[in-house]
Amino acid sequence: MENRKKKIVSWALYDWANSTYSTTVMAGFFPVFFKLYWSQGVDATVTTARLGTAISISSLVIAMLSPTLGVISDLKGFKKLFCLSFMIIGVIACGWMTFIPAGDWWSAILAYGIAMMAFNASCVFYESLLPFVAEPKEMDYVSSLGYALGYLGGGVLFLVNVLMHLFPHWFGLKDGTQAVQISFMTVAVWWFVFSIPLARNVPEPPVEASKDNIWKLSNRSILTLMATFKELIFKERNLLIFMMAYWLYIDGVYTVMTMAVDYGMSIGLGSKDLIAALLITQFIGFPCAYYFGTVTKRFGAKAPILMCILIYSITVVAAMWMSQAWHFYMLAVVIGMVQGGVQSLSRSLFAKMAPKHQSGEYFGLFNLVGRFASILGPLIVAFTVTLTGNSRLGMVGLLVLFVVGGGLLLKVKEPQIQN
Repeated sequence: MENRKKKIVSWALYDWANSTYSTTVMAGFFPVFFKLYWSQGVDATVTTARLGTAISISSLVIAMLSPTLGVISDLKGFKKLFCLSFMIIGVIACGWMTFIPAGDWWSAILAYGIAMMAFNASCVFYESLLPFVAEPKEMDYVSSLGYALGYLGGGVLFLVNVLMHLFPHWFGLKDGTQAVQISFMTVAVWWFVFSIPLARNVPEPPVEASKDNIWKLSNRSILTLMATFKELIFKERNLLIFMMAYWLYIDGVYTVMTMAVDYGMSIGLGSKDLIAALLITQFIGFPCAYYFGTVTKRFGAKAPILMCILIYSITVVAAMWMSQAWHFYMLAVVIGMVQGGVQSLSRSLFAKMAPKHQSGEYFGLFNLVGRFASILGPLIVAFTVTLTGNSRLGMVGLLVLFVVGGGLLLKVKEPQIQN
């Protein structure tokens, strides 16, 4: 019992470890620092294009590689090895950002692209370990525990990094620029140190390892993926419907996450308001994500996910009337309440539905769906704004994703797990 608890906590701590990258680097400092420091004097449209291109290339690389690497991890027993290997690549790339001089936008965008790819890749194999760490009846709780710790860990370090930027003299730094540079190193150190429990206490799942070389395994993985797609279409229809539902509603969720800051700027909020809202989301997300993991014993996972989708639907409609900073803070509170729940319970529901011995492959496909999310959503927002000529109506178009995704989820049969 104690050993299993240690494995669960050690696994969940990887969310605490890597979420600092998504908060401090991705959502917080890198986009602004890239524009003002590494691309200083360059037109804003050029910096946006550079950043967008890097993100797209990084997302495409991991989307293409993750299913194949997932199959290889199943066949060779490399789940933890791949997770930690990509973690180290991400840590090195984050640390590199600290030493990149002003104006060297090429090195900065390369480091960011590598770190983003490594972050997403490590998450594929981290999540594929879930069925081997927790019993089916525990998966909702354990997945939610991971997301809860991720929100808390990401929020704690981001708060420290923000204070470093605002009050550099408190930390013995000369200015805010140096504070941001040091922040990238703090993320690297935090990510590495809090990955150690997973490395030490979560064993590599036992498999009858294939003796084929990597070339043969790559060819075999393609054939395996083709067979899996056929199996999804003809035999695993329930899982296929869930993946279609997830693709739609998580696209809406990701679009709200990525467009919220832009929307806040459009109604006249300053950077301090946006940072405050991001911190609110992190710290509200911690207890709420944990709570969602406790209610599934009574309601299952599907019903709480549907409730989150309903709240998102109401939120995108209510956003039309936002005009003041406190409105945006309320949006941050509501999103913080449901964002972790919809993510964590979707992960655990998928883990319970996917074949355990193919968890690497299936979570590779799960990640593939996630990578191709945030494609329809922004297009819908752009189309709605163009059609109506009113930027406030853009978010309402996301109702299509939430309604159709929720409707498909209603058709999914949730596995019955004995408590």
